[in-house]
Amino acid sequence: MADSYFSRKVTCNYIFFDFLQVKGMMRKRVDLLEEIPKLPDFLVALRPHTVWEKTPVKLFCTVEGNPRPIVKWYKDGVPVDPLSAPGKYKIENKYGVHSLIVSRCVVSDTAEYSAVATNQHGTATSKAKIIVKSNKLDVSLLDRFPVSFGVEGNSIRLVCTMVVVPDLPNIPPIAQWYRDDKLLKPSKLVEMSVGGGAASLTLPHLAKDDEGLYTLRIFTKDGTAEHSAYLFVSDAAPSAPGAPGAPMSVKAYDVNSDYVLVAWKPPNTVNEAPITGYFVDRCEAGTDTWVQCNDAPVKICKYPVHGLRVGHSYYFRVRAVNSSGISRPSRKSDKVTALDAAESERLQGTDEGKYDIVIKDDDLEGYVTIPGEPTDVHASEIFKSYVVLSWKPPSPRGRAPLWYVIEKVSGTGDWQRINTTVKLHSPRYPVFDLQDGQKYQFRVYSVNMYGSSEASAPSEPIQKVDEDGVPSAPGHVVATRNTKSSVFVQWEAPKHLKHLMGYYIDGRVVGAKEWFACNHKPFKHTRFVVHGLIPGETYVFRVQAVNLFGLSEESQESSPIAVEPALATPSAPFGITMLSSDGSSITVAWKSPKHCGGSKVNAYYIDKRDADTLVWKEVNLNAVTERMCTVENLKEGTFYEFRVTAGNMAGVGLPSAASIPMKCEAWTMEEPGPAYDLSFSEVRSHSLVILWRAPIYTGASAVTGYFVDMAKKGSSEFVTLNQEAVSHRYLQVANLEGESYVFRVRAVNAHGVGKPSQLSEPVCAKAIPGTKEIVAGVDEETGDVFLSLEACEICETSKFVWSKNYKPIGDCPRVAVTTKGRTSRLTFTNPDKDDLGKYSVIVTDTDGVSGSHTLTEDGQSCLQIALYCSIFVPLKHGLNYEVLEKGHVRFWLQAVKLSPSVSYRFIGQKISHDVATGIIQMTVDHFTRANEGTYTVQIHDGKAKTQSSLVLVGDVFKAALKEAEFQRKEHIRKQGPHFSEYLYFTVTEDCTVMLVCKVANVKKESTLHWYKDDEEIVPDTPPNVMSGSLISLLLVPVRFLMVVFVSLGASASELVLQCTPEGIRLQCYMNYYTEEMKTVWKHKESKIASSEKMRIGGTAEMAWMQICDPSDKEKGHYTMEISDGVKTHTRTFDLSGQVKSDFFSVSSDRGRVVGGLPDVVTIMEEKSLSLTCTVWGEPTPEVTWFKNEQEVASTEHTRVTFDGGKFASLVINKVTPEDSGKYSINVRNKYGGEFVEITVSVYRHGEKIPEPKLGQPKAAAATPVPPKSPAPPSKTPTPTPSKAQTPAPSMKSPTPASTPISKSPTPTPKSPTPPRSVKSPTPPRFMKSPTPPRK
Repeated sequence: MADSYFSRKVTCNYIFFDFLQVKGMMRKRVDLLEEIPKLPDFLVALRPHTVWEKTPVKLFCTVEGNPRPIVKWYKDGVPVDPLSAPGKYKIENKYGVHSLIVSRCVVSDTAEYSAVATNQHGTATSKAKIIVKSNKLDVSLLDRFPVSFGVEGNSIRLVCTMVVVPDLPNIPPIAQWYRDDKLLKPSKLVEMSVGGGAASLTLPHLAKDDEGLYTLRIFTKDGTAEHSAYLFVSDAAPSAPGAPGAPMSVKAYDVNSDYVLVAWKPPNTVNEAPITGYFVDRCEAGTDTWVQCNDAPVKICKYPVHGLRVGHSYYFRVRAVNSSGISRPSRKSDKVTALDAAESERLQGTDEGKYDIVIKDDDLEGYVTIPGEPTDVHASEIFKSYVVLSWKPPSPRGRAPLWYVIEKVSGTGDWQRINTTVKLHSPRYPVFDLQDGQKYQFRVYSVNMYGSSEASAPSEPIQKVDEDGVPSAPGHVVATRNTKSSVFVQWEAPKHLKHLMGYYIDGRVVGAKEWFACNHKPFKHTRFVVHGLIPGETYVFRVQAVNLFGLSEESQESSPIAVEPALATPSAPFGITMLSSDGSSITVAWKSPKHCGGSKVNAYYIDKRDADTLVWKEVNLNAVTERMCTVENLKEGTFYEFRVTAGNMAGVGLPSAASIPMKCEAWTMEEPGPAYDLSFSEVRSHSLVILWRAPIYTGASAVTGYFVDMAKKGSSEFVTLNQEAVSHRYLQVANLEGESYVFRVRAVNAHGVGKPSQLSEPVCAKAIPGTKEIVAGVDEETGDVFLSLEACEICETSKFVWSKNYKPIGDCPRVAVTTKGRTSRLTFTNPDKDDLGKYSVIVTDTDGVSGSHTLTEDGQSCLQIALYCSIFVPLKHGLNYEVLEKGHVRFWLQAVKLSPSVSYRFIGQKISHDVATGIIQMTVDHFTRANEGTYTVQIHDGKAKTQSSLVLVGDVFKAALKEAEFQRKEHIRKQGPHFSEYLYFTVTEDCTVMLVCKVANVKKESTLHWYKDDEEIVPDTPPNVMSGSLISLLLVPVRFLMVVFVSLGASASELVLQCTPEGIRLQCYMNYYTEEMKTVWKHKESKIASSEKMRIGGTAEMAWMQICDPSDKEKGHYTMEISDGVKTHTRTFDLSGQVKSDFFSVSSDRGRVVGGLPDVVTIMEEKSLSLTCTVWGEPTPEVTWFKNEQEVASTEHTRVTFDGGKFASLVINKVTPEDSGKYSINVRNKYGGEFVEITVSVYRHGEKIPEPKLGQPKAAAATPVPPKSPAPPSKTPTPTPSKAQTPAPSMKSPTPASTPISKSPTPTPKSPTPPRSVKSPTPPRFMKSPTPPRK
């Protein structure tokens, strides 16, 4: 047992030993494997990805190596650092998988990413590309809208074409339009469209508000593509000659329930008279009726409009006024609604789940009846013409409708209410009638249906201030070159800005008197590019600053500057083409730069390189002046590329783009090579002329002609224009459609048609603006024939190149070329038929200014006319005749032009001539029957001659002879006394018949006798025949007057009822009313006698009856009978109770003075006097002021205002003793009016204060008018002037003169009728009647 146990133990030990040995060997093997070095190796490599913008992308890989490699990430070879862009990159290593996460990819994340695994034994790299595609469109702008010019009232369209990739019809690019960096939105005045490869902006009704810098921004994958250009909008034709332009930028501010503040910008006045003020108009939305807000023009560009209706919407516009008239209205403002701005502040909102609860402050105030007082009364606007009061609404205010009452006080006086008839609903009110130099305080009451609040605290003392005035003039103005049609103008800002709005820039051509506006809307910066100038012309500029008070004084003029491009290096040449090759050289040509840089291009430098290299080598060290060069020493069979650089006096510009690879091999084809240097001339809307140069390589035979092909721009379908090859190197192309075209030319020889030329640049069939044609004429001084062209644009380097049949004329003794300024003249020194042909001229260094003129043999050309003129004297009028005063007959003709050496003769007669007018004439003193026949005149003027004949026989001669004999007799008659004006009659204003005649050529002993039916009439005063004036005789035949009276009586109108302050008036109008006409008034068939109750009277144009204080007794039927001695005319009127009550209902609406005027005013000289009152009337009355019964006009010394239809003022600045007198105000509307008088006395310093008597004016009116209150009729009812008179007939109010109420009701007695020799005090017919207009 023991042995077995021992044996088992040994066995177990042996097995355990083996296990340990195996385990050790395994561990040793693993250690041996780990100790084996291994390079990094990617088991899973990176894969490329293509993703959209704003999406994430993940790159991952697995790598092995011994020792374990370290992985780093790179983007285009630059290490990726997650800390440099937090949140952008995320690097992970999980379970042996390495990853790079790029979040929210953008286009710039497109790159080659690499993972680099490194250990001590080596490096491994895995690369992959990430392409990020944009979901935006790729847009490239092509044809861009230029600087544009428009006129008010017209329309304009700005268009920019573009290429969109990809072109998705349903997803157009996003386009935004800006004016002066302010985003525009579609409206009735702005129309936008995008699509079809173009973005457009249409302004259908231009105004000066539309002027500015317009920018189109297209959003692309790389950001935005944009283009900007200026739009100028000039004034439309003025409403009257010399009237100003319309204001602009009308806006409404501070909108309240019945008040709004309107502001605008003033127009530029270049050659017009200065602006004296503005009228503001308003129009209620939904109507087309414009109502003028201010009666007198406001002098500043701001005006408070009150009296609006709560909840109604309004538009506003402004018109400018100067001495020549009123401008066209501005564009109307945006719509504003008259709402209480404080209402929104009284609303409180709470959010209760899905509902919003709005609570008014009224609900939180409790039950309030009488409101609290307003607070913070102050002046928000203070100007010389008005002050705007503002205050805060009361709190609490109550629920009842609220309005305000305003009071003012000056010094220690009493408080006066200023809004007596107007309910104010908004906490704003403009005050217009404040005195200069006075300080005022204001307080406000809150009023509702329950009563009035306490007065607010008085405002601080408020005083009208003098206007701050316009800014000072801008400083030094400097103009510099910009482009060939624009100038860059800079200036210094004014020293005193005074709320500057901007600047107006004016320009003038040197030598001209008239200035023109460069901009029509105030420009805010101190630099401006003036566009639309004439290239090559010289200008000066000036600047004015603008604020709400108007325009400043003009700045000093800039130095004269010619419109030329700023000096720069030329742009790159283009269009390099191969003309020939002989195996060792290549001849190339190119087109001149599009922009010469302001100086002549005088050098070209050519570079070459092998097509498979990048190194350029110079071909010529010395400049090449022609646009063609042969490059020598080339290797046959090698491809070469060429580029060209242009130079001018400013330096060498940028090189052109490399040409296409050109193979150097000898040309052996029999056909000719390509024509080159295609150019265009005389481009018009339907035609152009294409020119080219002959091929350098002619082929196996000479070139015999050319074919010209044409295609529309963008099309590959060419059309051959000429069916037969043309031998000359030009072709006129007609029947174009105003589009863009490309051309090519193919040369022809005996062996066929050669290679086509390089395509021309696209040319648009459209004339350059301002293009003028060649003018043909004859020099008036020398008689030479000439062709002349005035260029619409030119620069310093421009030259006029004249050609005949498109071949340069060069030095030719038969013609002479002279150039002066913008005009070139080709003069034919000795023209003949060899000079016939087509002449053309091209102006170099322009956009194609050119023209042509053809001299043909058809006799219609100027050359033919000149040739004719060198042989024949042209006549403006052929031989003609004229009968003169004494019976003489003048034969005459007129030549177009005569030289001083002219000779002529009438066949058988002697004549004379006038070189200045070209008239040759002959006078026959005694024209008789022997003068019948044919008359001929022959003229010799140098080499030219002509003749003209006149046949004077038969009826034509008899008519001439008769006229000559009559004129001879008239001449003899006028040798003695005779009537220069024969007898005629006229009727004077008082129906007196006047017989009138005029005599001439009389002597002292000459006498004049009057006869009637062969019976002599001896006038009371013998006529003075030597006076030379009209001689008259007055007659008053009764029968004639009766006829006049009959016609006047028949002209009587129907009776008209008129309400007056005294009662009711019945009026009958007629052409003329006089005392000889008997008038009877009846009431219910009973005759009416004139009394205090019933007053009867008349004026020059009507008869009337006044019913004072009417009662029910005056109801009934009224009749007026007019008798003219032959017939009685009757007019009736039914004065019913209804009519009477209707008139009494409107009598309260008559014009009247509510209050505010004293009876007597005493004031010291040099003080300012203000007569202000509140007037009332519905409709709004007319107000007229008088001094000593003469109407007062508004001047700087005496200013008359009528504000809001309520407040009338007469302000006299610095009164003098001459201002003393009786002043009166006439307030009147269609229902009547009131006449109030004030006596003003002005005393000097140190004098005792006078005590004037009430109603005693210094002087009575000179013009007689009817009295105020007609007295009872007398034997002589014609009225005469008295001290208590109404204003003269020039008054504004058309109300009857008798309507105003005098201070004393006692009627003024009438004076006896003056005799006939005294001028009647009745107003003459041609004067405006003081009666109302007829209904």
